[in-house]
Amino acid sequence: MIDNIVLVHGAFADGSSWSGVIRLLQARGFHVTAVQQPLTSLEADVAITRHVLAMQDGPTLLVGHSYGGVIITVAGNAPNVAGLVYVAAYAPDEGENIADLKALGPGVSGAGHVKVDTLGYAWIEREAFRDCFAADVDPVTARVMAATQMPWKIPTDRVGHPAWRTRPSWYQVSAQDQMISPKLQVLMAARMKAQVMTLQASHASAVSVPGDVAALIATAAESLPHG
Repeated sequence: MIDNIVLVHGAFADGSSWSGVIRLLQARGFHVTAVQQPLTSLEADVAITRHVLAMQDGPTLLVGHSYGGVIITVAGNAPNVAGLVYVAAYAPDEGENIADLKALGPGVSGAGHVKVDTLGYAWIEREAFRDCFAADVDPVTARVMAATQMPWKIPTDRVGHPAWRTRPSWYQVSAQDQMISPKLQVLMAARMKAQVMTLQASHASAVSVPGDVAALIATAAESLPHG
C-alpha cells in the first residue's frame, strides 16, 4: 500500500473539483494533494505536477481527470510515480494529442458548446454547462461550477513515452459522459490494459459520485507496493 495520492484536475475545473474525493481519501488515512493547474499549456501543467510530485515523501499514486489524463501520461514518468488512475480522462499513446484522440471516437454533444475567446481560451457556454459537463450534479452546485470554470488553452502537443506503458493503471469510464465519448474511454482503457470501473455518471463523476471514485483510487493505492 502507498500513502501518497496526487490529484490532477482537467479543463474547465480546478482542484476544488476533487473536494468530495479528498475528504473520503483523507478519512482513510491517505496523504492527498490536489494540483492547481494553470491550464495555459501542457508544458506548464506538467511542470507544476512534477513539482508537486517531487514534494511527496515516497511512492505516489497519480490521478487525472479529463485533460488531466494527458498531464499524468507525461508527468507520470517521474520516478516516484507507482501507478496511474484515469477518471473519464484522455489517455494518449506516444505521438498522439487531444485532437487525435477525439478522432478515434464518436462525437459528443459537449463539443458544440466549447467556445474559444479572442485570447485563445476555451470555455463551456454557461447555459449548457450542466447538461454537457455535470448532468448528474445537483443544479445549484452545477451552476457554481459553471460560474467558476477555468478557461483552457487547448494544447496541440503530441506526447512522448506514455507513463501508462510502464506503470499499472486504472480507468474509470463515465457511461453518460458528454465531453469525452464513453466509447473512446473504453477504447483508451483497453489499449492501456487498465483495470476498468464503469459508472453511470457524467463527465463530473468526482463531483457526482465521489464515493465510487474515491473507492477506485483507494483500491489502486492499496494494491501497490510501498517502494
